[in-house]
Amino acid sequence: MNELRENYNRIIENVEKAKQKTGRSSDNVQIMAVTKTRSIDIVRSAYDVGFRLFGENRIQEATEKFPDFHKDAELHIIGHLQSNKVKKAVDISSCIESVDRLKIAAMINKFCTETSKTIDVYLEYNTSGEESKSGFVREDEFFTALEEILQMKNITVKGLMTIGPLSNNVREIRRSFRFLRLLRDKVNIKYPEAGIDGLSMGMSGDYEIAVEEGSTLIRVGTALFGARNY
Repeated sequence: MNELRENYNRIIENVEKAKQKTGRSSDNVQIMAVTKTRSIDIVRSAYDVGFRLFGENRIQEATEKFPDFHKDAELHIIGHLQSNKVKKAVDISSCIESVDRLKIAAMINKFCTETSKTIDVYLEYNTSGEESKSGFVREDEFFTALEEILQMKNITVKGLMTIGPLSNNVREIRRSFRFLRLLRDKVNIKYPEAGIDGLSMGMSGDYEIAVEEGSTLIRVGTALFGARNY
């Protein structure tokens, strides 16, 4: 528990330094605990040190950990979402951050409509161009999908999400995050009434760069809990 608290405090401190570096002192940056492969005991420990926002990649794993968790805790689905997992994702989460195609958004809206639920989503964009990653890859395709998604009654688009490149090149990582921020700005110019402000970008290895580039939500697992045991 002490090590977890120390890691949490270190992340908070690093986030504050990154904000100050770019004059974002008054901006709020949410810190998500990514609990993929972590036990329910570890999840409870994260809650005890102050986390209220959790992220899971796998629907089955999330279902096992979070059905009766604290009511003030929030669960986001952050992994690639297959069509046959959409209904369960809608049931267990308050936000799906990995909406990477129009079809998935339409299914989310359908299941939400059936249960009279409204859910937050982030649209995932593949800013690195890496084939291993999901997400929109063309701006025209993205804006065509966004226009339709904004008409869906049971979906609220909160922001955009990306995963930085698998690289140690700071310039490439920064370029990826900057692209998403500029895309978000284009969205706000085109749809100012939608209030799409969120930028979910930055993980354990690059969250400080992400915050410098405008991230409003970082997703940390290894930096918080240590290396995963698969």
